[in-house]
Amino acid sequence: MLQQKEFDILTAIEYAKKTMTQRGLAKETGYSIGTVNSTLLVLEEKGFVKNGTVTASGLSALEPYRVKRIVFIAAGFGTRLVPITLNTPKPLVRVKGIRIIDTMLDAAVAAGIEEIIIVRGYLSEQFDQLLYKYPNIKFIENPAYNEANNISSAMCARYYFGNSYICEADLIIHNPKMISKYQYHSNYCGVKCDRTDDWCLYASKGRITGVSVGGTDGYRMVGISYWTEEDGRKLADCIQKVYGMPGGKEKYWDNVPLDVCKDEFNLSVRECSFDDFTEIDTFSELKALDGVYNV
Repeated sequence: MLQQKEFDILTAIEYAKKTMTQRGLAKETGYSIGTVNSTLLVLEEKGFVKNGTVTASGLSALEPYRVKRIVFIAAGFGTRLVPITLNTPKPLVRVKGIRIIDTMLDAAVAAGIEEIIIVRGYLSEQFDQLLYKYPNIKFIENPAYNEANNISSAMCARYYFGNSYICEADLIIHNPKMISKYQYHSNYCGVKCDRTDDWCLYASKGRITGVSVGGTDGYRMVGISYWTEEDGRKLADCIQKVYGMPGGKEKYWDNVPLDVCKDEFNLSVRECSFDDFTEIDTFSELKALDGVYNV
């Protein structure tokens, strides 16, 4: 098993596909040059790095951390984007000619994630159009999308959560690294901020300690999370348990690991910035981004 800093430096070299200086690695990983230097020596001694590149042995060491699949929660109606969503599911709405979900799908393909799962419900047949560009997509139908919250989509896909990203399907990502090839531990993407009206994650030393809707001095949660094989199995069990509780069907699936069953998990924050993505919540925001909707 790799140590965290070994993983971070090894993946930084692998992603770069070229020799990186110690200063470049320090900038990329956030470690000091001294830490980068000592860690590189360890990686070289183990045979994982040679002449500044990742060896076959290094790639084998990274293999347990490879992301196997990506699951999109895409069954909802998209109420706040009416009238556009009266005829089109929100993930398929085009912004400047590109479907919202395509940026995430393109990032998944670029990262070599071959198993792509979309949980669909509202106007489900329209998602078939994605198969022309992404023929390996597997669809899972959510028959309860209009009578339960998005925990119902998680119920339908719960057995696919191990070694997997779970993503909201309405994000436009500008930084493909948000969907990277390797992940070290289970995490949620979040943007550090002084105040947010959205879901707010609280963390200590990078580990998530709590969540609220709206908050200060925390991380604005982004709808991209990753789950290890072990945590994916636990999450599947917890989703099923909570779904069967009184009022369970009214919960968001994120309530399960972040609140109801939080003691079962040790989750971290993967920090990103508002430059990395765009989330369109309302029709007004859509019109501001794409003038074609102003007519």
